[in-house]
Amino acid sequence: MTVVPRVVLSAPSSGRGTGALSLGLLAALAERGLDVAGFKIGPDQVDAAYLGLAAGRPGRNLDPRLVGPERIAPLFAHGSAGAGFALVQGTLGLYDSITGRPEAESTAAVATALRSPVVLVVDVAAMGQSVAALVHGFRAYDEQLWLGGVILNRVASPRHEAMLRLALDDVGVPVYGALRRHELPPALPARRHGMVPVVRRDGEALRAVGRLGEAVASTVDLDRLLVLARSAPELAVEPWSPTSVGGAPPGDRPVVALAGGPGGSYSHPETAELLRAAGAEVVTVDPLRDEALPAGTRALVVGGGLSESYAEQLSGNRRLCIAVAELARTGRPVIAEGAGLLWLARELDGLPMCGVLDAIGSSRDGLVIGYREATASTDSVLVPAGTKVVGHKQHAAVLTPRAGERAAWSWPAGAPEGFVWRGVHASQLVPHWAAYPEIAARLVAAAVAPAEAPA
Repeated sequence: MTVVPRVVLSAPSSGRGTGALSLGLLAALAERGLDVAGFKIGPDQVDAAYLGLAAGRPGRNLDPRLVGPERIAPLFAHGSAGAGFALVQGTLGLYDSITGRPEAESTAAVATALRSPVVLVVDVAAMGQSVAALVHGFRAYDEQLWLGGVILNRVASPRHEAMLRLALDDVGVPVYGALRRHELPPALPARRHGMVPVVRRDGEALRAVGRLGEAVASTVDLDRLLVLARSAPELAVEPWSPTSVGGAPPGDRPVVALAGGPGGSYSHPETAELLRAAGAEVVTVDPLRDEALPAGTRALVVGGGLSESYAEQLSGNRRLCIAVAELARTGRPVIAEGAGLLWLARELDGLPMCGVLDAIGSSRDGLVIGYREATASTDSVLVPAGTKVVGHKQHAAVLTPRAGERAAWSWPAGAPEGFVWRGVHASQLVPHWAAYPEIAARLVAAAVAPAEAPA
């Protein structure tokens, strides 16, 4: 059984201040000395990283599409262990699903699986008494949903706030806070920087989260919100555990370098936990600053959270590029997800990269984004041929060619994608390793095997 005070923060639609409020709530409660944990519904690793920065412990993704609905509550229980408060930031609108499966993949479905109260963030800038009809409709739409109250955003004046509170009181909906326009400062680093400001613990990111915490502390009734969170019942689930079958033999702990920095890695937090469970010694390497791989490195993992907007810095770190190329040439495992694939290419937008893959990257307007149900085209250090996984893609830059002689993945209505070469597995598809724990065991087993003789 798991007992963690918790709320799910959602909204009627995207862009209503849920992200800034989530960070502010975690920062404000952490400033009080409470041990807090943050989660993001969906595949957005950037939002999860900032939640982790505010909470002081790793922020985690809860994505039913990537890990399966049955793993949501166990992963939550694992990531919130010992916390006095957990906040789950929703995605899209409360009942929405990108894939058209709201019954299993919406924020409402996750809240129901977690037996958690929902606090709805309502943008009331152009709304009066109609707020009561809106909120009542969201509460009545799903009888399994527990709508615990609302936070009002972009309130115009004290008179406006009084009108809204009276309307909501008439339908029995508690109001936990009211923020005036511009009281949630747009202070976070630009979105194009991705996870990098968090992973590097940049001062701008730390100050921004602190300012959000101050704004929320002065506008939200944190004590009443904690009472609601503590009313959440026990979760009758066993926490997810990063156990592993296989991996390194006893006494042999291969060093696996994980791309990241002092604030975490560019992979889901469960990746490092699974690698350690498989017997690896996980050591962080910063691809933007470190000029060498950690001593004794026998495998490298570059997670999907690395931003492709840092091409110049990646290219300029020539010593590390050479070290990565040599690691790959000797047949050691090198797993590259997302922008890691571009880093291994010959060049990106005319800038020299590691040169492991005979391919050229180029940035384009617009994003390729979405889930893919992929099948492994080739045996690799990651998975055997024929293995089926669900992953997520989000990138602007593309590679030519799209795949090597031995492609990594194929999926319906799409050409094969990615590269498998010796111990290299590189693709812009990002799976969540918690759904496929055998990946870590397979990788660590390959890391302890003798290296190939260079060709």
